[in-house]
Amino acid sequence: MIEELIRRSIREMVGGSGPPVAFLEPAGDRGLFGPESIAWKVHADFISMMIGGISSLVLQALHPKALAGVWDHSSFRQDLKGRLGRTAFFIAATTYGSQDMADKAINRVNQIHQKVTGFDEFNQPYRADDPDLLAWVHLTETRSFMCSYEPYRSEALSTKQKDQYFTEMKMLGERLGAIDLPDTYAGTEQAIRQYIPQLHFGERAKSIIGMLDNFPSNLSAKPFVRMISRAGFLNLPDWAYPIIQRPQPSRLERLAVQSAIRVMAIPVREALKDGVAAHSLRRVYGSTK
Repeated sequence: MIEELIRRSIREMVGGSGPPVAFLEPAGDRGLFGPESIAWKVHADFISMMIGGISSLVLQALHPKALAGVWDHSSFRQDLKGRLGRTAFFIAATTYGSQDMADKAINRVNQIHQKVTGFDEFNQPYRADDPDLLAWVHLTETRSFMCSYEPYRSEALSTKQKDQYFTEMKMLGERLGAIDLPDTYAGTEQAIRQYIPQLHFGERAKSIIGMLDNFPSNLSAKPFVRMISRAGFLNLPDWAYPIIQRPQPSRLERLAVQSAIRVMAIPVREALKDGVAAHSLRRVYGSTK
């Protein structure tokens, strides 16, 4: 009963329904990364991925050209859940799907990006397939997912494991059109900082970040959703807080939220234990694994 309520709350938050049976075929297909990858480990945890997803969207909203593509060509403002649901499916398809599923997801995104052009709020031209913009999106996503995994999954990763994650994800980013991506955690942090002079906290960014700060949800899911959203803002790099005009969180605040989410995560992880990653393991190894 409780597990089903949790599953319904999660579907209400990001969309989707039913068991992910599409990830069961074809038997033996390892997909892009395979079960031994760090991407499989990191992306399997729904809680930390949602937290990382919120913080990556906050960062992406600060880049006027990256934001313009979303502002002009998507239903993000009217359908935040739909946008998160599509992003969640893309991550699932490229991480856990068969080679064919991953290829189709990548090709679909690339085709969409080719059509997204326009002018940002400073009347500067942009293209969604600009390698520089694609790199910004890739860097902020991978950084956010990695930074949320350790504190909220409560599992430390070695420097080697972290670097392996960025090496794996570099391949995906390059297939989406980004170039010269770093293949280490430290390199990713350094590359992100190179974009700081380009960032702007204008009315558009304030509108999007306000939506993320007050994520829409029904009454039963509201405490869970509010805590995830709060953790997403705590997952930002320290240099971002002056830009979005918020005080840097204290260590006590971070620890309090981490403790609360660790408690909330127990039934969530139990409810989702037979999710995409589990189905994909059956595809690779067979039903007895």
